[in-house]
Amino acid sequence: MIMRAQALLDRTQSPSETEIRAHMEPNLCRCGTHMRILGAIRRASEALRRKPPAHAREASR
Repeated sequence: MIMRAQALLDRTQSPSETEIRAHMEPNLCRCGTHMRILGAIRRASEALRRKPPAHAREASR
């Protein structure tokens, strides 16, 4: 599931709820934490949008 989520975030930094659900559908978690996993993907995408680009981090050193 982690690799699938990473592939989605590599493709788009701002996936919609529909995109997240569709992309993760083949990997339905049966342990009862599926909704928490979807939430974690949303939070990861938000964090990626706040993170400055690599070249900006290099310039600030």
